[in-house]
Amino acid sequence: MPGPPSPHAPPPPFDAVAARRIRESLGMAPGHVAHGLSSSFGLTYITPGTVTAWERGLASPSPAELTALASVLWCDPTQLIGTPRALREHRLIRGYAATDVARAVGMDLGVYEEAERTGVWPGDDRQTKALASVLGLSQRDRMSVTGDNGRLAELLGEAVSTRWQAHARAIAKLTGLDRRALAEPLRTMHQEYQHLMTATLSRATTAAASGEQGRAYLERVTDRFWDLLEAQG
Repeated sequence: MPGPPSPHAPPPPFDAVAARRIRESLGMAPGHVAHGLSSSFGLTYITPGTVTAWERGLASPSPAELTALASVLWCDPTQLIGTPRALREHRLIRGYAATDVARAVGMDLGVYEEAERTGVWPGDDRQTKALASVLGLSQRDRMSVTGDNGRLAELLGEAVSTRWQAHARAIAKLTGLDRRALAEPLRTMHQEYQHLMTATLSRATTAAASGEQGRAYLERVTDRFWDLLEAQG
């Protein structure tokens, strides 16, 4: 099993909005937080300005600083962590070093680190399953960290703009999901996209404006797909 995180690991994604919301709910000012970090954890270099920078997304606390901040704000550290997207972020949230994950999935460390840098996963089926198990990845997360979301977006774009039934098999193969589970989400998305395009044109909008509406939908097509799948359980 993976061991403790490296003390030099980069910070996990920080939820600046949550940090500010929790602080304000406690009636604390940035100065109170800075004082708590200094007096209780010896982080004397942290000023009210540092706390404000964190909350504005201008800087992020290190893993140790995040743990201390959670203690000062009387919350669990996970409440201050944003939604992970990349492979490195999922690893950091779990508190694992790259060498431990590489060992757990049976991959050369250099190859694994290259996967984190490029966002392209080179592992075979066994390694991919091991990665999902070690990092606790959902199917949605797995598609994201292995770089398959790009191909999924292409297939979904074709499905909503043409006949969704013609693409169900390819989407099922790529995602590993049962085709029957895909039917309702794909049907819904096809209807949404077609309605959007029809409605924008019927309002006498220009072709450019209609195209912009369609592009906006396609930019978030994978998120919509996973949201619908998760909603149907």
